[in-house]
Amino acid sequence: MTEPDPRLLPHRRWAAALVGVIAMLAFLAVAELGALLLGGAGSPLVAVGSAVIDLAPRGAKDLMVSLFGTGDKVALFALMTVLLVVITAGAGVLERRRPPFGALVFAAGGVLALLAVTTRSGSGTFDGAPTVLGVAASIIVLRLLLQRLRRWEDTRAVPTVGADRADGVQRRSFIGWAVTTAAVAALVGSASRLGSASLQAAAAVRRAVRLPAPASTAEPVPSGASLDVTGITPYVTPNADFYRIDTALRVPSIDPADWSLRIHGEVEETVEITWAELLALPLEEHMATLSCVSNEVGGDLIGNALWLGYPIRSLLARARPKSGADMVLSRSIDGFTAGTPLDVLQDDDTQALVAVGMNGTPLPAEHGFPARLVVPGLFGYVSATKWVTELEVTRFAKAQGYWTPRGWSERGPVKLESRIDTPSDGTSVRVGDRVPIAGVAWQPHVGVKAVQVKVGSAGWQDAELADSVSADTWRQWVYRWTAVAGQHEVQVRAVSADGEVQTSVQRPPAPNGATGWHGVTISAS
Repeated sequence: MTEPDPRLLPHRRWAAALVGVIAMLAFLAVAELGALLLGGAGSPLVAVGSAVIDLAPRGAKDLMVSLFGTGDKVALFALMTVLLVVITAGAGVLERRRPPFGALVFAAGGVLALLAVTTRSGSGTFDGAPTVLGVAASIIVLRLLLQRLRRWEDTRAVPTVGADRADGVQRRSFIGWAVTTAAVAALVGSASRLGSASLQAAAAVRRAVRLPAPASTAEPVPSGASLDVTGITPYVTPNADFYRIDTALRVPSIDPADWSLRIHGEVEETVEITWAELLALPLEEHMATLSCVSNEVGGDLIGNALWLGYPIRSLLARARPKSGADMVLSRSIDGFTAGTPLDVLQDDDTQALVAVGMNGTPLPAEHGFPARLVVPGLFGYVSATKWVTELEVTRFAKAQGYWTPRGWSERGPVKLESRIDTPSDGTSVRVGDRVPIAGVAWQPHVGVKAVQVKVGSAGWQDAELADSVSADTWRQWVYRWTAVAGQHEVQVRAVSADGEVQTSVQRPPAPNGATGWHGVTISAS
């Protein structure tokens, strides 16, 4: 066999080094795209840079500042880029000569990046996913391009008939794949980094927001609103646990300085209010339970929170709706719309708000920052517009919200419902145990006055009902049952403040909310 031409070795090393750098670009592209899809969280580039800053000795930091001034972070990223290029180029050469050691270099770098991401303050459960996907992409690219490089090398190493033609084909194949992969990775990575940077900038703006003290505070939560029962839903839902259902594939990133709310349509006067003007108004606090029309019987697409905002009816009063108007079409910055009955928003007893705060903090980005609508008593699809920018006063005969032409009712009052939180379905207990059967019941804007529980063939029994701030919030309940032998079906139903008994008729969520009694099965032996 003819030995490979030694003059080709430098070319092979340079080509392998290039493959390593391209694999690094693939890692960054996939990781930054994943971070963007997570709302700007989980970027390994940002996490590693932050870790370097945190771990660097003070002398090194002072030196960077003295050399580069306010450009110290740019210089840091430039230094990181140089190091990445050197390391990944070496990994490409190593993978060509001694596979899989080059791939192991990428894997080790991924582990370090993963540690940097997951140990950052405030990191979420899935923040490490972009790094893991990026490492997988880099190793795949590394091996595929090196396969093409080896095919090209084989045609040049051993002269045969037609070798020149084969050499040209394999060279073009390798160069074409390398250039295309590098270009796509650079484009995707750059676009994703810019998008993530925008989201992070918006998050920083949100963190800097200081909400004013409310002119009118909500009633304090009574001490009797929370029952001491393991497994029951908390009376106030933490922001991180509050359900999120909307049409936004990516959480909108909005600078409050650029935000405004426009009230127009069938009004005597168009009104536009800025963020600063909204915060300067006498804001009110109100505790309210919101729920999604898609919630199944016994489902968890519901939450109770303390909202801070300005009454919608007061803003509408400024615009002075014209006679005949009966609907307000609210519009989100992402194009979503909801049609809300005008009379509900104008009702003095309905605490409908343009909300800016949630549980004492500015609205989380995923829950509508900088402003959203909160309307007790109506399902979210006809009322709870997040990232709201417009209120158009119109008529149901002239306009439709997003979900109405898709088969849902144009009006969506929340139905009387109740849910068993504990014990869960299929639970086994011992005969004679005192078993707390507990959960929540709700009909915002009407209120719940009683909850009843039925175990097996026994009749309905009244449960103990906890206190609540107002009719606009759910209420916890508990029925303490002494277990008897056998398998038992447990059902719950609520009675509203106006005497309505929750229906047993089972209906699906579409078109205007699910109905029926929630039930679980308990076995005692």
